[in-house]
Formats: sequence, structure tokens, C-alpha cells
Amino acid sequence: MKKELVFWVEGYLYNPTFLQKLLSFLLYPLSLLYCFVMWVRYKMAKEQDFGVDIISVGNLIVGGSGKTPLVTALAQNKKDVAIVLRGYGRDSKGMVVVKDQHNILVDVTQSGDEAMIYAKKLPKAIVIVSEDRTKGIQKAKEMGAKTIFLDDGYSKHSIKKRDILIDVATKNNFCLPSGAYRERLWRGKEAVVVQEGVDFVRKTELINPTKKMSFVTAIARPQRVEQYLPEGVVAKHYFEDHHTFTKEELENILKQDATSSLLVTFKDFVKIEHFDLPLSLLDLELELQSTLQQQIFE
Repeated sequence: MKKELVFWVEGYLYNPTFLQKLLSFLLYPLSLLYCFVMWVRYKMAKEQDFGVDIISVGNLIVGGSGKTPLVTALAQNKKDVAIVLRGYGRDSKGMVVVKDQHNILVDVTQSGDEAMIYAKKLPKAIVIVSEDRTKGIQKAKEMGAKTIFLDDGYSKHSIKKRDILIDVATKNNFCLPSGAYRERLWRGKEAVVVQEGVDFVRKTELINPTKKMSFVTAIARPQRVEQYLPEGVVAKHYFEDHHTFTKEELENILKQDATSSLLVTFKDFVKIEHFDLPLSLLDLELELQSTLQQQIFE
């Protein structure tokens, strides 16, 4: 039931049917109120300067947009770098140091899937999860970080930072609850707006493929990766974003589809690698245009 509801909401926010559009218009007065409240919140915020270079990578809408691979691409060649994020879907609370400059300190249940991606893909970076981003920033500074990336930090208007926003196409341009927008790019708010195909392109690496694979993923709007699926995928199984897999349900998929491996994204891989099941990895990374690097770092 939860999965069906999540996918219905994704359709409503990004590609609404006629009835969903009607519902969207009926909720429009609430959207105006919501957007006004968010604007007031922005105007009342007072920036705190932490004395360190802070770069936020986010988007204005709910749901996935490629923030994690973009942060990874931007941070991979930087020294003394830290990633601070909320850590959605983790079992822990408060601030947790997922990784110091050398070692991963907790497992994926304590870090959340996105933080564990950073921990594995950025071997020299500090990774911290914290609902309170200011505490995470302060801890990163104590640990020696000179550049801090905030994953999904646009709405943290009280933090002095540079904002990068990923432009995501949607047929529903209203604010919540009528549409997908959490906030607008407010007048007076500076941000670098980037687009896939213009500022970066996706590149894929297929690791350990087999002749017959079941594609299994728990990412937001999973249909957006279908264009990257290789030959050999005979079935697709979509779960809600941040779904916690069990070994039994994955074993049942292999048996049901009569396939030789599960094809997963890196976000899924970090949660299920310990199950000792046959896995193929569809690793999606970003190749940045040199002009974007210059715009951000020079």
C-alpha cells in the first residue's frame, strides 16, 4: 500500500493525469499560503558565516534530481572536504560522523543510503549526517574541513553558502501541495542553476553483468534511469525511495524471474551488499563541463 501511494504521489507531482490536475487546482489556495510562508521564512532568516567555504547542492522540488552524483563529482578532487547531509532513512538520530578522512565508522543503517554512497565513493572526505546542519558544519570544521558541501541545503537560508540548484523538468509547476515545488528561487537569492545535458552528462558503468538480470531499485522516480538499462534486463521491480530491502524479498525476485543476478544502482547496492546475493551494478556518475567547475571554484 505504501509503495502504491508513493508512486501515485510522484505521478501527481510530476506527470499528473486529468483527475490529478483537477485535485491540484482545488488545492491551489493552500499552495499560495504555503509559498507565502516559505517566502516569509526566507526573508526573516539571518545568515550565519561559519568562516569556511560552504557549497549547497539541491533543487527546488521534492524527490530525486541527481544531487548525490553531482556532489560526488564536485568533491572528488578537492582536499580537506566534508559532506554534510540529513541522512534520510537512517535508524540513528542526531549528529553521526559516518566517515573521517580515512575510515567508515558506522554501517548503512546508522548513516542512511546516500551518506554511505559518499563514504564509499569519496575515500578522503569527511561525511557527517545531522538533522541540524549547523552542528554538522561545526563538527566538520573541527575535523579540519576547508570546503563543506551541503546535500540538499537550499532551504537553509540562515547558513552563508553558495547555492547550486539542479533544474528538474515537471509538468506541475505549483508549490506544495498542488505541485512539486518546496520553494522558489526567491528574488535576491543568488544561485547557479544547472541542467543535465548542458552543465553535466551522465555516464554509466556496468559492473559484473549477467545474461539475465532483474532490475531492482528504490530511488525516487525510478523510470528516469530506464534509458540507461543494458541488455539482459528481463524484469523491473520498483520500490519507494529509501526502501529497506530484506534478503528474502530479493531472493524471491531472483526465483520469480528466474534470473542470474539483481541489477541495482549504487544507492541500492550499499544497502544489500552484505546479503551475499548475486549482484550486478549499474553505476551512474556525472561528467561535468569545465565551465561549471570554473564557475563554482574559480
